[in-house]
Amino acid sequence: MLKEIDIEVIVSIAKDAGDAIMKIYNRDFQIDYKDDNSPLTEADIKANEIICRMLQKSYPEVPLLSEENNDVPYEIRNNWEYYWCIDPIDGTKEFIEGNGEFTVNIALIHRDIPVLGVVYVPVLGEMYFAKQREGAYKMLVSAQWSLFDGMGNIMKLPLLEEENRKEKDEIVVVVSKSHLTKETENFISTLTTKDKRVKTISKGSSLKLLMVAEGSADIYPRLASTMEWDTAAADAIVRESGKMTYQYISNKHASDLKPLVYNKVNLLNPWFIVGEVIING
Repeated sequence: MLKEIDIEVIVSIAKDAGDAIMKIYNRDFQIDYKDDNSPLTEADIKANEIICRMLQKSYPEVPLLSEENNDVPYEIRNNWEYYWCIDPIDGTKEFIEGNGEFTVNIALIHRDIPVLGVVYVPVLGEMYFAKQREGAYKMLVSAQWSLFDGMGNIMKLPLLEEENRKEKDEIVVVVSKSHLTKETENFISTLTTKDKRVKTISKGSSLKLLMVAEGSADIYPRLASTMEWDTAAADAIVRESGKMTYQYISNKHASDLKPLVYNKVNLLNPWFIVGEVIING
């Protein structure tokens, strides 16, 4: 199935959803709230409709799981070999605040592993995408870009050379702008060494994982709750950039850490850390 998926088609779908989001972002819009008190806007609904409709048209045989329609019983999901995992707007709080740090996330999951990811940053016109064994990339798209323009202006991730990053006298840690917990702060306090100081950057949405993928941050600790659709697309990009998203277990030896997995009975992610790949053994 993976080889049959045209990454350009998924990029185009994310771009269309982002265009619709920006039309709403640049005017007054209504804000509602879900049962868990998280915000929901007309942009979330519109982007979700566009993504789901276009994916079903392009790949009708692949089932969908989205933040806005996630009530699929595990007894059904457990039989899926491949499925789309979608967050039409990751960072709705950032969207509402108007700071631009929100993304469109589309991932393809194979069993429990993200094997394709597209993340679009509409305000910046930045498109990140990856496909298993084909690498991870960043592309700048104009407002007029369409599928027929092809995939020009592409940069391979990571953008920074590994040698340059290792020579730095600091560890760059990216953290959540809206959900920084005491546990995360305590974890960060353990990173300082006599040779390296810690620099902390706050970002919204899946931009945090993308910063690790492109090399502008060394580590992203998330010792707070997230859902699978919050991470899936950017996680695919992280993995193809040569990094990994690990489940965080306190006092566990680094070599024993396990990658984050998907399509669990409970779609809530465990705490995790995004960073360099650790070779087990």
